[in-house]
Amino acid sequence: MTLRCVVATANPDKAAEIVAILGSRGDVEMLERPAAVGQIDETGETLLDNARLKALALSEATGELSLADDTGLEVDGLAGAPGVHSARFAGESASYSDNVAKLIAALDGADEEDRRARFVTVAYASFPDGTELFASGEVAGMICPDPRGSGGFGYDAIFVPDEGDGRTFAEMSAAEKHAISHRGRAFRSLADRLAEIGALEG
Repeated sequence: MTLRCVVATANPDKAAEIVAILGSRGDVEMLERPAAVGQIDETGETLLDNARLKALALSEATGELSLADDTGLEVDGLAGAPGVHSARFAGESASYSDNVAKLIAALDGADEEDRRARFVTVAYASFPDGTELFASGEVAGMICPDPRGSGGFGYDAIFVPDEGDGRTFAEMSAAEKHAISHRGRAFRSLADRLAEIGALEG
């Protein structure tokens, strides 16, 4: 049995990761987000709120099962910021490098304890019949003072996961990152939940 689903995110980097994580299963057919569907305003107060907004919007627009996620980087020394505002930390039209630069500046002179951080992802599934499922994943680590590596996206070049070998996510291969990442864990957990209701074989 193959499960058809549309990727709700408009971020091509996120979409590529979701396809890489789930598409390799062999029982999931990943459909591209229709170009005609506009940007979904992420007005929620939590990661769960925003993931649900995107999933519902694409399910309603396409009549297909829709998968979405929202991800936040929570830094101890910034009281959990940027959190739900991670993608817009340096402003609504901020680039990845803008956000990274602002975070590095905000932690200038910070000690190791204040550089402790975690990535959190909420993955959400919305079926055309109204069925909704979600799962979360997280990974703890440290914010390093200078970017390292050319892979990944977002804050990957300054995040060193505890479960790694001292490299940032941006210094790892995609497979290495997905094996321990917040998004990898969230979508594998969501796949388990889909299996529980019989949408996937498990």
